Amino acid sequence: MEILAESISLFHKGGPVMYLLTICSLIVVAVAAERFFYYRQAAVNMQGFRAKLQPLLEQQAVNDAMQLCQQTPAIVGQVAAEGLLAYQRGSSMDTALEGASVLAAAQLRENLNYLSAIVTLAPLLGLLGTVVGMISSFSVFNVQSGQPSAITGGVGEALIATATGLTVAILAFVVHTYLSQRLDKFVTDIEQTTVMVLTYLAKPKALSRDVHEIA
Repeated sequence: MEILAESISLFHKGGPVMYLLTICSLIVVAVAAERFFYYRQAAVNMQGFRAKLQPLLEQQAVNDAMQLCQQTPAIVGQVAAEGLLAYQRGSSMDTALEGASVLAAAQLRENLNYLSAIVTLAPLLGLLGTVVGMISSFSVFNVQSGQPSAITGGVGEALIATATGLTVAILAFVVHTYLSQRLDKFVTDIEQTTVMVLTYLAKPKALSRDVHEIA
């Protein structure tokens, strides 16, 4: 209880900016939780998925490969399915895979900009709270001349906002770094899968077209 009471006291001493920093911290937690569960649903064992998909592509079993991709809830399966669907329709696989990859990357990157903004905004808000608190402290010092404790205590309280802003920024930076690494891993998996699909399906189609042109 004493720790809670002391925390509440420090919160109020930090000034009105503390409410904005609290909102920023809640946004960081919300984005982290939302992205964590989304990435968890979008993830897949890539070694196992490629081990199943590659033989089907080698055998030109497009229907079976399509069924495998549709049964895979991971985002890489959705991208591969778009390419296979384009192959069945006779349309451009490159265009379909590129569009699906761009859309998947945008979905994976969603809400990460909020974390980047908070990394920059939180220290500025903390600094603003400190400056406002120091202005108040100097005002108190002018009124209560001869009492150095008035200004030193006021500056100490004003620095609470800066410390809180830096803490929120560090938290947002750590979360953003972790999620960015997960994002890069997803993008790499998508690129490897699209290359695999194009390697086994695009070349035979191009060769067949060349044969018809020669004939």
